[in-house]
Amino acid sequence: MSRILKKGQGWRIGWDQKASLYKGLVGSDDWAFELTEAEFKDFCRFLQQLTETMAIMKEELMEDERIACEAESDLLWLEVEGFPESYSLRLILHQGRRGEGNWNEGTVKDLAQAAYSFRYI
Repeated sequence: MSRILKKGQGWRIGWDQKASLYKGLVGSDDWAFELTEAEFKDFCRFLQQLTETMAIMKEELMEDERIACEAESDLLWLEVEGFPESYSLRLILHQGRRGEGNWNEGTVKDLAQAAYSFRYI
């Protein structure tokens, strides 16, 4: 299938292979960005890395300790912030039309799971 959209409470992510420039899409219930293929791949890769880091940090932090972790390329910047089991996500696009968005705690793990399904695109 060339067009895929996955969504849940507070998030959505999609891919359109036939689109000429903006093949990816990320967003929440009330905003969305179309992403180039390279931006989309960075987003999915960084989100996977950050969720893995938060899982590892669960063993290293005190019970009530919060943490922020970030990943960045020339195309975009991602940051997760909160507790290892529940954290928010921020996205900033560096090039082209630029933009900034965020997902609330409680939505990021489901978004990350959906983004992981796009890893072979």
